[in-house]
Amino acid sequence: MSPIKTHNTSGTLIVTVSRPDAMNALNVEVIDGLHEVIQETYHNDGTTGIIITGDGDKAFIAGADIKQLSTLNRVESLELSRKGQQLFKLIEDFPKPVLAAVNGFALGGGCELAMACHMRLATEYSKFGQPEINLGIIPGYGGTQRLPQLVGRGKALELILTGDMITAQEAKSIGLVNHVVSTKEELMELALKIMSKIATKGAVAVANVIKSVNAGYSFETTGYTAEAELFADCTTTSDFREGTSAFIEKRKPNFTGR
Repeated sequence: MSPIKTHNTSGTLIVTVSRPDAMNALNVEVIDGLHEVIQETYHNDGTTGIIITGDGDKAFIAGADIKQLSTLNRVESLELSRKGQQLFKLIEDFPKPVLAAVNGFALGGGCELAMACHMRLATEYSKFGQPEINLGIIPGYGGTQRLPQLVGRGKALELILTGDMITAQEAKSIGLVNHVVSTKEELMELALKIMSKIATKGAVAVANVIKSVNAGYSFETTGYTAEAELFADCTTTSDFREGTSAFIEKRKPNFTGR
């Protein structure tokens, strides 16, 4: 069964990441499934935009699949990082609006996916963060690049280096989130309302606004290349093996700096 569910509502494609038993964790199957849906929708004139959300009320995407990640060697980790970066760049450059409807935890790769979307809406019980540092690794899907763009270098470094989670209200106060509402029902209602409003505008102008805003953030810059390489480097360390083992075993890691 595919971890990606879709349905169309008045021209808006609602894409739901559905791995509820794993808090909708981002694994290779989810990345491939999202890539397929985005590609199929690219030239579909019947779709005016996309809303990405998570199944249930607990999590948007609670991070990467640590069990899967912990088995990868450096070459596989580099390939995975580039695969995620390519998907998120495809979303970022999509010529129609893509909204993240964040309904719970948006951590690690989940936060990175939300940041790749053009706007982020969240329920008041949602939490955001880049906790990769707690595993002895760094964000690998564009988080080290997009978070500073959205919240500034200092705040981004604080969040990435501490691995701290922040509330939806704090995320809104620093510019990471556009709107915060009480429930998932209100979340989807607001997302559809925004999409309906944008759908009344000229499609060429909408596409060119997105293209123009993104023009200052080229995917070809060395930042993304460096992130993928350094992400892969981290997977060769003893600290990464300790961090992922501790996560799976539900204990505190004992990092040695190697």
